Amino acid sequence: MTHDKSIPPTTTDAGIRVQSDEHSLTVGPDGPIVLNDHYLLEQMANFNRERIPERQPHAKGSGAFGTFETTQDVSKYTKAKIFQPGAKCDTVVRFSTVAGERGSPDTWRDPRGFSVKMYTEDGNFDMVGNNTPIFFVRDPLKFQHFIRSQKRRADNDMRDHDMQWDFWTLSPESAHQVTYLMGDRGIPKTWREMNGYSSHTYSLVNAEGEKFWVKFHFHTDQGDGNAYLSQEEADKLAGSDGDFHRRDLFTSIQEGDFPSWTLKWQIMPYEDAKTYRINPFDLTKVWPHADYPLIEVGKLTLNRNPTDFHTEIEQAAFEPNNMVPGVGLSPDKMLLARGFSYADAHRARLGVNYKHIPVNAPKTDVHSYSKDGAGRTVNVSDPVYAPNSYGGPAAQPDTRGEAGLWYADGDMVRQAYTLRPDDDDWSQAGTLVRDVMDDAARKRLVSNVVGHLCDGVSEKVLQRAFEYWRNIDKDTGDAIEKGVRDKLGGASTAPGLASAKSISG
Repeated sequence: MTHDKSIPPTTTDAGIRVQSDEHSLTVGPDGPIVLNDHYLLEQMANFNRERIPERQPHAKGSGAFGTFETTQDVSKYTKAKIFQPGAKCDTVVRFSTVAGERGSPDTWRDPRGFSVKMYTEDGNFDMVGNNTPIFFVRDPLKFQHFIRSQKRRADNDMRDHDMQWDFWTLSPESAHQVTYLMGDRGIPKTWREMNGYSSHTYSLVNAEGEKFWVKFHFHTDQGDGNAYLSQEEADKLAGSDGDFHRRDLFTSIQEGDFPSWTLKWQIMPYEDAKTYRINPFDLTKVWPHADYPLIEVGKLTLNRNPTDFHTEIEQAAFEPNNMVPGVGLSPDKMLLARGFSYADAHRARLGVNYKHIPVNAPKTDVHSYSKDGAGRTVNVSDPVYAPNSYGGPAAQPDTRGEAGLWYADGDMVRQAYTLRPDDDDWSQAGTLVRDVMDDAARKRLVSNVVGHLCDGVSEKVLQRAFEYWRNIDKDTGDAIEKGVRDKLGGASTAPGLASAKSISG
């Protein structure tokens, strides 16, 4: 039998040549399989372990590789090397939905994750964001409850609009994000045509030690960021092409149509945060551009598809605690909690040494005292402790200042943020409806909400939902109630008018 020399031989995972791709080792052609067929056992054992646990939120998604380049001079705000003029690095970006499982359709109405990992000369910098500039809650103690309300019930393992609206209407801080979700941005046309945001406020420090607050905005270069799918288009695609967004990104890059985004910042002087009229660290709020206009920073371009989806995308681990010198966290309670929770989620899902996986490994030297554990691939040498007198690595503080540090004082309490003059849960959502959306967009918003509320939402929750929307905008709330009552066949508010699909009742 001759072999094509251009085709490499099959090997085991240890690199040992395999004798057959088709036939197990047996006692005679008709006899039993033997236990010492190591290749068969390796194939079966590996197959049984191919599926790692999926992410809790953001399970369904995809991504690609590319580059980031700083094209403007923003050095007066940060000493981070990657944000100096002309600096360039490799990147990996992952897009996702929040609530769906790994096999769910790309076109469900849901926020989209927008996560960026930059492999800088000072280590990895991660921005873990969404396609909206805000989020549903501002205290991390509510985050787990929020995610559970958007996923599946305990009794029948189905998603339930009643429990979604039950949580939202009992959490008025969600109004701003829910308005985004029920509007056009709830189903972007493609990942390439949507914007990405840090949503959180981060800190910066420059070479002189001056500190600033910053929000990251990645604006798509493939349009204005408002391209959307109608509910009807999305429903059709969910049945005909559940991987629509994944396919679009992969095909575009494969054909040489490389998507790009322009990174822009909103910069707030450090002292402004103390007296600004809204809490600048509240994740449910935006900073008005009239107060803090966007400034251009650089360009993100995706130009390479993964060659092994599992290794390069499914095992990609993004975490807000990956901050390079010059960039840091802020008093945003959600961001501070995510600084712990994301890394911990990766340890649970991928193992304690997940940063040894190539897609997560920094492209700079690592001098760490981390040691042992499952999946470790990097050799450790003595000394394995600090301090030591044997030449081991030693911390070298930067005397010019560190981002992510701020003054704090007070008793330990369990309380909400101190309210500022313009802090409330409804006004920014109302501005989005009245001043940002046009008439057509408002009609689509009403239609989307009506359709969602008519699918299994109980009467008691409907009542709260109508009031919730009237608090955002009275005309919109009135239109939503009328639409729901007309669709359900009556204008009465008596109990029992919820859809027959309602489970909670």
